[in-house]
Amino acid sequence: MKQSFHQIPGSLTAPQGFLASAVFCDIKRLGTGKGSNKGKKRDLALILSEVPATVAGMFTTSQVCAAPVKVSLPRARQAHAQAIVINSGNANACTGAQGLRDAQQMTEIAAKLFHLPADQVLVASTGRIGVTLPMANVKRGIHAASGLLNTFPENASHVAEAIMTSDTRPKEIAVEFKLGGRTVRIGGICKGAGMIQPGMSATGARPAAVPHAGLHATMLCFITTDAAIESKTLKAALTETVANSFNRITVDGDMSTNDTVIVLANGMAGNQLLSTTPHSALRTPHLQTFQSALNHVCLELAKMIVRDGEGVTRFVTLRVNGAKSYADADAAARAVANSSLVKTSWFGGDPNWGRILGALGYSSAKIVEEKIDVAYSAPGGKKLLFALKRGQPTKTSFDTLCKMVAQKEFDLHINLNLGKSNAVLYATDLTEEYVEFNKGDVTDPASLGG
Repeated sequence: MKQSFHQIPGSLTAPQGFLASAVFCDIKRLGTGKGSNKGKKRDLALILSEVPATVAGMFTTSQVCAAPVKVSLPRARQAHAQAIVINSGNANACTGAQGLRDAQQMTEIAAKLFHLPADQVLVASTGRIGVTLPMANVKRGIHAASGLLNTFPENASHVAEAIMTSDTRPKEIAVEFKLGGRTVRIGGICKGAGMIQPGMSATGARPAAVPHAGLHATMLCFITTDAAIESKTLKAALTETVANSFNRITVDGDMSTNDTVIVLANGMAGNQLLSTTPHSALRTPHLQTFQSALNHVCLELAKMIVRDGEGVTRFVTLRVNGAKSYADADAAARAVANSSLVKTSWFGGDPNWGRILGALGYSSAKIVEEKIDVAYSAPGGKKLLFALKRGQPTKTSFDTLCKMVAQKEFDLHINLNLGKSNAVLYATDLTEEYVEFNKGDVTDPASLGG
């Protein structure tokens, strides 16, 4: 189906009625990894809607979740919110009662400045785990950022920079489309490079293994839209889009304590309210358009995270087909994508199907060795180079397969030939640089990651 939207500049501030700002306030009191040692980079950000906005959120399902997640999750289950305060350099995770008080205080400071109830402000953090926030710096930063709020595109870019930790580049996108003659925009930013295998839900409980709801450093994502959309409808739309984007990526197989996606929809585009009814499982054409645009924004942001993974040299789209169930397809994909042996072979440009079968064998998926096909293709390509057919090596030359796996991006196709279920995962290789980056130096606390 032809896309009904196109990309535009501006990310967070592209939709009407959204302001953003970011400042440096020296939150990082102890190292959060080499990638964060960037001098006086912005480390505190604000996002504000000029009017109350419909809110939805998805959060880590780790049993060890950060204080900002504990504060924001119940607020995102409400109908409305209006502001988000974010910091990098400190995760405010594993910080006990003090950490919870600090996260709440961050929202209270912002709420007072914006004349809002505190529960209309959400909070997110990323950085080193187990260190309490320097609240005097945080308070100073929130006050400074509040005076810089604006709709300028560069302000949105400042926020994208401020949330980075080990990222090497900011991640931003915005799209524009028409709903009933009204121009609607969706903008978003995200961060993430390591500790990436999000497993998010709206409740903090792990989602069931049903189609497109697999287990969802830290990834954060913030989305703004001027679409008018009913609360339950926005929450359902975000659940679907996260299941097919952020919950489909892995860099190192590690779920963070702080993973968060928040969307605010302020309705200033003036479109007819998007909603669903209990009596209709079908979306209206306008809601389908909105969902498609939201899916695009989140999937593009999710892929940016994978491509910017710590030490990454390969971007692999892993496609598992022919599984007996979605749970099997998902389990097979994750076993392969997170196998250290498979990932290091990708780094070496080695099309090692033996390691792939080994990972499939110890996964929880039902497999039959004699039925498995393994093939490679160019990204999105239809021409498959089979390394294995029905469990046996093909006549495709080793050199031909090596040339494919030597590419910076390629697709890996696995067909279990046992059913009709499938799953897609976006993954990376594993390099010496990743190990060097994350091992740190205990004699230099500033080099230690979160």
